[in-house]
Amino acid sequence: MPQPPDQLSVPKAPAGGGAFGTESSRAARPGAEDDVRKRIPDVAALAAALDAVDYLADPGLATALFLSVRLPQPLLLEGEPGVGKTEAAKALARVLDTPLYRLQCFEGIDAAEALYEWNHPRQLLGIRLAEARGSALAEDDLFGPEYLLRRPLLQAIEHPGPRPAVLLLDEIDRADAEFEAFTFEVLAEAAVTVPELGTIRAAHPPVVVLTSNRTRDLHDALTRRCLYHWIDYPSPERVAEIVRRRVPGSAEPLAVSAAAAVARLRSLDMVKPPGIAEVIDWVAALSVLGLTHLDPAAVERSWGSVLKNRDDQELARTRGAAWLAGD
Repeated sequence: MPQPPDQLSVPKAPAGGGAFGTESSRAARPGAEDDVRKRIPDVAALAAALDAVDYLADPGLATALFLSVRLPQPLLLEGEPGVGKTEAAKALARVLDTPLYRLQCFEGIDAAEALYEWNHPRQLLGIRLAEARGSALAEDDLFGPEYLLRRPLLQAIEHPGPRPAVLLLDEIDRADAEFEAFTFEVLAEAAVTVPELGTIRAAHPPVVVLTSNRTRDLHDALTRRCLYHWIDYPSPERVAEIVRRRVPGSAEPLAVSAAAAVARLRSLDMVKPPGIAEVIDWVAALSVLGLTHLDPAAVERSWGSVLKNRDDQELARTRGAAWLAGD
């Protein structure tokens, strides 16, 4: 059972441990470690590999991701919405050529949605088929692996390799503190006990990336055990480069102008300041409309592609489309 937040405890991490530094998670890693070392021998190699999958990471983020894989140790990424926290985990999975298992956290999420639950409709069907055939059906027959619905945590733990999967705990701050403690306890052991089946232990403990938008403070016991990196909003020039990669065929002047315009919007006191994702959406929409330059007319036609809140739209309109377009 998860402990209350003021009593949250985590196993102490010995040097060179597994995903959360436990003896049990170290046993089967040598081959996987050699494979990972060949793929990303150093930070520069990882940065170049991320670049090759169209994710531009600054040296700080590339270093944090590298250490998360090689130590290994979970990585907590924080930053404003839309700066690329989730995309960082996705890009890392592509670089490692390994599955990404994403657990989207939300208020009220429980263990069944994170770990596993039994497939009750299939169990009922099994009972009816047995009755129709007149065959005996033991309880164990209904609680085998084929009736288990695996959720992201269990999928990541069961991943057979050869390289560890990437497990993304997205927006962990939206879950409550008890779920945070429960999740961390499971990952600390890199194992799950299913009463009907026994203990399922990871052969290759996952690379764990947690993201947070800071809607609440995370418990110290969690943050102490994680590497930490804050992803800041990049410069307009960097944003334009990201946009050109994510919207192939978009005009360079359009990407540059849109990035600069969003930088101006972020100077206002907005409810939901637009991030990189909104710049990408905006440029994609303008490109579909056949526009190659940002002008007041283009802005008036596309407010909804970059500002997703009515109050923010009204605030921007008071400054005017010409201001936003830089005229």
